[in-house]
Amino acid sequence: MKIEIYSREAGEKLLENKFPENTAVISFYDPVNPRTGEKDEPVDYSKKTNRVFSVAIHDIDIEILSDYGLTYDTYFPEADRLAEFIYAAYYEGLDVICQCEYGQSRSAACAAAISEYFYHNGISIFADYRYYPNQMVYHKVFDALNNLKNKKHI
Repeated sequence: MKIEIYSREAGEKLLENKFPENTAVISFYDPVNPRTGEKDEPVDYSKKTNRVFSVAIHDIDIEILSDYGLTYDTYFPEADRLAEFIYAAYYEGLDVICQCEYGQSRSAACAAAISEYFYHNGISIFADYRYYPNQMVYHKVFDALNNLKNKKHI
């Protein structure tokens, strides 16, 4: 499984060109902004692939979870479903694109968790100066993959 990290802009450009075959997409986007009420929409990959997992999630650190009315346990409740999506892509031999707004934090964290879980080399993404993986996203995805493995004895 090849795992790539994209920004929203790079993902949108990819849609204008030839989309890679046998590819699943994990698309992170911003939920409603509690201060402004602004809402982002996910990138629409539906014309290129039906293997898309979109999730609205704040790109925040653990220290400010309570400012958003969240706890570690309530942050990213979709992680278990995402783990199932990742496992399905892995077993189907699909490549994965992880995409978020700037291609630096949420998508990098997800890519690092997948890389660490399956190939034990997620640290390479943390070590790459282009990325700032979101620690909570990383741990939520990595833990969800482990929990699914233990639950289903994969």
